[in-house]
Amino acid sequence: MPDLKTTHRHRPGPRAARDWIKILSEYRDPDTLRSSFELAVTIGPFVCLWGLAWWSLGVSYWLTLGAALLNAAFLLRLFAIQHDCGHGAFFRNRTVGDWLGRVIGVLTLTPYDVWRRSHSIHHSASGNLGRRGIGDVHTLTVAEYRAMTPLNRLIYRLYRHPIVLFGLGPGYLFLVQNRVPLGFMAKARYWVSAMATNAAILMGLGAILYLGGWMPILLIFLPTTLLAATAGVWLFYVQHQFETTQWDDEADWQLHEAALHGSSHYVLPSVLQWLSANIGIHHVHHLYARIPFYRLPDVLRDQPELATGNRMTIRESLVNARLHLWDEDSRRLLSFAEARTVRP
Repeated sequence: MPDLKTTHRHRPGPRAARDWIKILSEYRDPDTLRSSFELAVTIGPFVCLWGLAWWSLGVSYWLTLGAALLNAAFLLRLFAIQHDCGHGAFFRNRTVGDWLGRVIGVLTLTPYDVWRRSHSIHHSASGNLGRRGIGDVHTLTVAEYRAMTPLNRLIYRLYRHPIVLFGLGPGYLFLVQNRVPLGFMAKARYWVSAMATNAAILMGLGAILYLGGWMPILLIFLPTTLLAATAGVWLFYVQHQFETTQWDDEADWQLHEAALHGSSHYVLPSVLQWLSANIGIHHVHHLYARIPFYRLPDVLRDQPELATGNRMTIRESLVNARLHLWDEDSRRLLSFAEARTVRP
């Protein structure tokens, strides 16, 4: 197994994280034609595969399921475009980007305005031990875990189990949790965002049910949605949950350092990198979120110092599924077994 400690310990260059901001600002402006192209080559195959899957219902359910599962990749890419819209990184006109994000949010089952606010909080507090709880994967310190009751420890262990995080969790998140603006219940605008998205989803599903019955929902809509959700949750997980990620108390936390050193560089095969819209270049994205996803590879090409930090291959990333607790003394994310060996 690769030595993840060695792999992740290598930090990008001698520059302080905040010193990169001016350099990265040169990559921030989206290109309208390029963005339109990226949207077209994503929504086009998505619609065509939906049509193919629907047509194949009269030929073979296995063919239908295969097309639906393949289409999950394009639904994931649509979510990545929605993500860039939320950062104002897809179109120069913020209004156009926001409305595109809202439309895509119906396809991804994600109320755009609610998600945008939640994700903004994630970016502004990532790696801050005092500001956990919104837009992140719930993570406890070793000391916090030890202070819990046996029942609460069991609940946390169940939550962090791969079957829950990557099996049951994605479906619950996108099909159930996203239906109400959790964390933002007091503000009407977020209720409007959630309920308008829900209404559009229900109308779409109603039309599908009317035209094709239950089979398109069971064999196309659900498999596409659930596989895309699972892939998205896994990507989000490995972007911040790795052994030498960075967490600090409020007094020691620094936004740019946490962004650069607390986010991974997930090195994917070129096809997967394209389908995930370069989101694996997450350390650069967190350091400067206004950079369009299609310009992130340009950053690594021009700034080789940033290409070497927190690199993680697919094989290396698999071990991260067993890391659960942050040890403030060793500054490492540990498994439950490793945490038992840490002295109080």
